[in-house]
Amino acid sequence: MAKPDLLDDYIEVYMTGFKYVGDLVSAPMKQYKLSFEQFLIMRDLHRGSKLSISDVAKSRGVTRAAISRQIKTLLENDYIIQERDATDRRRLYLRLTERGEQVTTALNATIHQRFYGWVQQIGDEDAEDLLRIMRRVAAEIIH
Repeated sequence: MAKPDLLDDYIEVYMTGFKYVGDLVSAPMKQYKLSFEQFLIMRDLHRGSKLSISDVAKSRGVTRAAISRQIKTLLENDYIIQERDATDRRRLYLRLTERGEQVTTALNATIHQRFYGWVQQIGDEDAEDLLRIMRRVAAEIIH
């Protein structure tokens, strides 16, 4: 049996830190009016992935409607465009615009610098342990 005050310790850590992890990760996106999820779509496109809205929805495990709302903002901000497939005119693929390329490059650099700054602070071994535990929680508890 776990020690009795383990729950209190968890609540304290959550309230003083982990509740804000999402904000730490998504902070650089705010200046571009992006969510972290929208940035991840742009990042996938930047890496050369050929994606449709359905592809994004499937890979993220969400509905096509949810992705469509995210895509709408990306289109409105001129970060992406939709292009028809040359062989199947019914299919639309997403592509970064020049502005989208610039924003994605800038955000990738910022995120890389922030993340490895955190790793430098806590050390490689603790960073790897944290990721291992997070993966286990995701696999065994959340999913």
